[in-house]
Amino acid sequence: MDSGDSKTKLKAVPEPSLRRLPIYYHLVQTMVGAGVTYVSAAGIAARLQLDATQVRKDLEATGIIGKPKVGYPAVDLIRRIQEFLGWNQTKKAVLVGAGSLGTALLRYEKFRQLGFELVAAFDEDPAKVGHAIGGTDVLPMDRLVEHCEGLQILLGVITTSPGSAQTVANALVAAGIRAIWNFAPTHVQVPPTVLLQNEDLYRSLASLSFRLDRMLASERVAFINGTETVPNSDDSSASVPEAV
Repeated sequence: MDSGDSKTKLKAVPEPSLRRLPIYYHLVQTMVGAGVTYVSAAGIAARLQLDATQVRKDLEATGIIGKPKVGYPAVDLIRRIQEFLGWNQTKKAVLVGAGSLGTALLRYEKFRQLGFELVAAFDEDPAKVGHAIGGTDVLPMDRLVEHCEGLQILLGVITTSPGSAQTVANALVAAGIRAIWNFAPTHVQVPPTVLLQNEDLYRSLASLSFRLDRMLASERVAFINGTETVPNSDDSSASVPEAV
């Protein structure tokens, strides 16, 4: 990546844009598989029901330059997004909490395609320690600091119960972890030098459940009144799919 690209990447990028870029990435991959060689912001926007100006602005953050009336070389756009999001460089991570959710993440094979490799898992349950899940060894908690420091691990994933999450976060920070992906249904406190991403599955489910109930209620009222239904909510984020 040249110095111009580096400067582009260092610019502040809004969180919504960062969440949309993986969506563009997967869409363009599909289009390339179908034989498409050039894609446009307008074409992407139409497929995802987004604003074309916003899509163009999001893509410009990667440093790519399109051709007027033609668009962007599809393969080049995929590469640019990969580089911008750091998917072209593998980041080793450890996971704490080898329960149901932790096991599912350890067995998720596509992480490697996104430059994310879970190299070890940790748990306090003796029945889980010493076994491998998805090819990743489960180790005792007392080896966390030693393991992270030895392999210079910078990223940790928390999939424990809410009551254990803060203790685990503290242990990860002590082990030199610089970024934490927290799936525990509670917020944890970390120093300002550590990045924290909370994945609140409860909040997402509550939002979806509420919107579903409201949509169904609206359809029932419309049916009674003999009017057409509009199956959507006024939630501005509803039209923006989340990256998985």
